[in-house]
Amino acid sequence: MSELASMSPEELVGLLADADRLAAVSALALGARTNPEIVERTGIDGKRVSKAVTRLAKAGLVGSDADGLVLHAHLFADAARAAAPPKQYEDHGYADPKAEATLRAFVRDGQLTGMPAQPTRRRLVLEHVARSFEPGVHYPERAVTELLEPWCAAGATDHVTLRRYLVDEGLLSREGGEYWRSGGPVD
Repeated sequence: MSELASMSPEELVGLLADADRLAAVSALALGARTNPEIVERTGIDGKRVSKAVTRLAKAGLVGSDADGLVLHAHLFADAARAAAPPKQYEDHGYADPKAEATLRAFVRDGQLTGMPAQPTRRRLVLEHVARSFEPGVHYPERAVTELLEPWCAAGATDHVTLRRYLVDEGLLSREGGEYWRSGGPVD
């Protein structure tokens, strides 16, 4: 019996492109343990079922134990992982790997996906958002809203709450209806 783990996803799909083999795999996935049970569940005659199961066993997708046939279903997940493109991580521009990991967890495509409960992580995320504001520039409330709304597009928070967090953390200051960046790192 060959090892399916070395089989490409394309080869797995090719193996299942045959209707009899696909039906046999389906019956096994639904609990069939013998060729007669596969025949009963699929309506395919015994000779065709036997041929399909033999081919699946040679490929390594089907094995047997004391109770009968066994579908190695975990091999589908292995093939899916092999076919998946490598995960691309967004680079937020931080040299510190812990900072990058925190931002990956809470910022995706320029949007907040959540707000950390831990104060140090929350501060890091808020400092990242605060970089949207140029130091020394005074912004009317409307402009602050326009800068914060894209961060809130994923629904993790709203721009009013985010603005309050930034003010509470001392990253933005407010006076006379204007806001300015008053804290956080400067590039």
